[in-house]
Amino acid sequence: MKDSSILFPGAPADDGTDPAAPQTIEHPAPRTRRQAGRVRDWIARHPALAAFPFVLSAALLLWEALVRWQEYPVFILPGPRTVLRKALAMAVDGSLLRHAQATVIEIGAGLLIGLTLAFLLGYWLGRSRTLDRILSPYLVASQTIPVVAIAPLLVIWFGSGLLSKVLVTTIMVFFPTLVSTVVGIRNVDPDLRELMRSLRASRRQLFLKLELPGALPVIFSGLKLSVILAVVGAIVGEFVGADQGLGFLINLGRGVLDTPMIFVAVLMIVLLAQGMYWSVTLLESYLLRWKQLGLKDGD
Repeated sequence: MKDSSILFPGAPADDGTDPAAPQTIEHPAPRTRRQAGRVRDWIARHPALAAFPFVLSAALLLWEALVRWQEYPVFILPGPRTVLRKALAMAVDGSLLRHAQATVIEIGAGLLIGLTLAFLLGYWLGRSRTLDRILSPYLVASQTIPVVAIAPLLVIWFGSGLLSKVLVTTIMVFFPTLVSTVVGIRNVDPDLRELMRSLRASRRQLFLKLELPGALPVIFSGLKLSVILAVVGAIVGEFVGADQGLGFLINLGRGVLDTPMIFVAVLMIVLLAQGMYWSVTLLESYLLRWKQLGLKDGD
């Protein structure tokens, strides 16, 4: 077929299509619809994070309304703006960072010691029924003593420095992780353990390939509780005797009736505990992603 543009100058070229046939127009999915779908998927996966701005805004509004309605003085119940100004002032002079850093060091050292001891002892208790029957009564009896009662003794014996706070934190985090480790090790399928032994797996291979992956879901349950209790333990130790830390700020604010300082310290404790909890949750989702993939494949 000749080119129609040559026969009829100015006419469009003939591309071989029938002009009478209806033309199909492709409509790509609107970008806004795709973005809305992604937002809905993210909200479905993270409902708590999605609701957080609304919950925080509602709490601040109710707090401010209560202060204005009852006309509370600052030393009874300061408003959100007063607390914010106090937090900014403490952040500028460096006192907030210094005391928060002291508490974080106590929590980190206590977690390192407590979790290490709990993992090691929990593994052997989970593997040995005899050792479990010997030590379990003493471990349970040790948990019947309130940590608040032990903390003053630790301050007397080890002073009001870092060591006494670390020991209190260690005691707080030890038992939950110990119990979760024992339960996790005992939940490992004995048939799989015998199978690996029949394949001449070493003790190291048995631990890394079977026992640890099988126990991790239960261990993380105790670890989430332990990181929260670590914050509580550090603050309890600072209440008893300390010259720095967020617990010391609460004691100082109580002594001089500086209620905004108490609120700032309490809010920092909450943020610290939440940050540690979500860090453990992210670590759990990363290390146990194989389990989530297995569930999807099973579905």
